[in-house]
Amino acid sequence: MAKGNKLGVKAQRLSGIKCKAKRTEVFHKLKKEGEKASKFERKKRQKEAEALGEDAPDLKLQQKTLDNTRETDDTVVAPDDADIAMEDSFDEFASHFTKQTPPRTVVTTSMKPSRLMEEFLVEMIEMLPNSEYRKRGNHQVKDIVEAAKERGFTTLLIFTEDNTKKGVVTKEVPITGLWVVKLPYGPTARFKLTNLVMPKKLRGHGTPTGHRPELILNNFNTRLGHRLGRMLGCLFPYDPQFRGRQVLTLHNQRDFIFFRHHRYVFEQKEKGKAVSATLQELGPRFTLKLKSLQLGTFDTQHGEYEWKHKPELDTSRRRFHI
Repeated sequence: MAKGNKLGVKAQRLSGIKCKAKRTEVFHKLKKEGEKASKFERKKRQKEAEALGEDAPDLKLQQKTLDNTRETDDTVVAPDDADIAMEDSFDEFASHFTKQTPPRTVVTTSMKPSRLMEEFLVEMIEMLPNSEYRKRGNHQVKDIVEAAKERGFTTLLIFTEDNTKKGVVTKEVPITGLWVVKLPYGPTARFKLTNLVMPKKLRGHGTPTGHRPELILNNFNTRLGHRLGRMLGCLFPYDPQFRGRQVLTLHNQRDFIFFRHHRYVFEQKEKGKAVSATLQELGPRFTLKLKSLQLGTFDTQHGEYEWKHKPELDTSRRRFHI
């Protein structure tokens, strides 16, 4: 019987019990029976797999998920694609990956940043190598772009927030968006920012050092994803300091980019025993969702879009773009 049918039968049995105490008692009894049955089935599958040995089927491959049943995308890039390698040699990011132009990032905000935004920027400036904060004031974004070009910055980051939540005591952090402008010629990416967790909210979090972190870009498989990954990669030097043991991970899953900052530690609890690796999260953590990628620098009126999110066209849950 399918899981949904089981839940429906249980709901029907419980709905007929008027006494709340009795209904709660029956609910816990049914829950315990379900857990017992699931445990029995799990052990049964394990015994079958042990009996088959190497011939046992991979259970993970048998499970249908949104990831392994995604729609076929013709723009998926092979690791050894010669055309992509040719394009990479002369695109807007080529000078970074050939170590000709080291990254230099300027970070700013909306015109009147909140206290929470200022706290968040302290963490970002500490984490991003060669980055500086400049107060926005009343300057327009186009003016900031031109000023950043003149001063030799390679990337402009603009964090935005929900004005209705400034100064209001809520559980949700008001920082809601990020603009990434690659200087001097673009492109410009706009992201929605969600699920922000500051380091002080992370249990057992560590304190970052000044070492240049390693960067892991995971699952940026399409042409759009490859281009976006190279753009985000330009925020970090192409020569990490491995002795710092700091890792920044940008993991794409179903077009959501998960940003994580860790330190890895190798431990040997006893002499002669195997060395194990553990991770300590440094934070902050957040999730990015691409809304648009525009040719050139910031121009919301006349800019030409390489890609723009169109919810009305994304009718399938198994279609991903990055």
